[in-house]
Amino acid sequence: MRRKASLILLAFAVFFAALSPLLRWYAFPRLAEVPANTYQDMVLEAKDATLLDYGTMKARKVSKVTIVQTLKGDVQAAGRIGRTAGRDVVVWDGLSYVQGPDGKMVSKVPERYIFDAHTQEPVHATGESVDGDPVRRQGIEFKWPFLTQKRDYRYFDAQARVTAPIHYEGTRDFRGVRVYYFEQTVPWTQVPFPRTMPVAGITPESVARTGTTRWYTTVRRFWVEPVTGAPVYGEEIHREELRGGTLLGGREKVTAFAGHVKMREDYIEHTVAMVKSNRTLVLLMTSYLPWGFLALGTLLLALSLSLEARGRRPAGPEPAGSSTPQPVTA
Repeated sequence: MRRKASLILLAFAVFFAALSPLLRWYAFPRLAEVPANTYQDMVLEAKDATLLDYGTMKARKVSKVTIVQTLKGDVQAAGRIGRTAGRDVVVWDGLSYVQGPDGKMVSKVPERYIFDAHTQEPVHATGESVDGDPVRRQGIEFKWPFLTQKRDYRYFDAQARVTAPIHYEGTRDFRGVRVYYFEQTVPWTQVPFPRTMPVAGITPESVARTGTTRWYTTVRRFWVEPVTGAPVYGEEIHREELRGGTLLGGREKVTAFAGHVKMREDYIEHTVAMVKSNRTLVLLMTSYLPWGFLALGTLLLALSLSLEARGRRPAGPEPAGSSTPQPVTA
């Protein structure tokens, strides 16, 4: 009976020991993915900013500039592109909407971001764009890969339509969450005007005819939770200028926007809580369950060997006087 129980325990020990690496190295890369139907919004603010008054073409100080960023998953497009690409794909339709202190629109820039649901690598397909211009992204945008590493990544800048390194600058604590801090500096670069301008009748084409150009620089900072790859906080030190041309009335340049853009407090709290919840789910597959199964397999193996050893132990000598007496005959 002990031998049979020992074999059963040994079988379970082998099963759980084999399941541990399979869950971590086989199942996790295939099951962990960004949902195709994601919808999220984010509000950022630049207080005491500088903003261009297009009526007078002069820069002025304003109390606040608000940037509303939304990301909406297109499930149908993801399925169609995924079937063609032969892998799981996510399609995000994003919109960056900037408004001044009076609530009026300053600019709005839509973009379509297509990427692999598991690795977050860009997937090139028809429709990949920024403000209606076709682009071919290299590197990540918005989200880091699951199990982010302590190294530099390539990050796509939607304003300049270029990819540049974003540098790992160390591990920090952000409101009780262990995060990796990344920073990217985009030097002064000429960028296109938004297709939707804040003044009716003015278009990028009409501005281009004046000879005036738009330039941009930023210092981009992200605090990324490494297990999920999700930023819990982000900010930019952002500057834009208009340079040259007849539109500026002989001036060399004028500030179009300058400010320190930060996430609004209520969105910080919401993001931290959401990332903490998702972090637990990822850790179940990468740490808690694999190590738990390995420990359980080791325990079952020890029990199996213990039962086997007890079953093979030789019986002790019979006590004296225990033998049956033989009958005596004449």
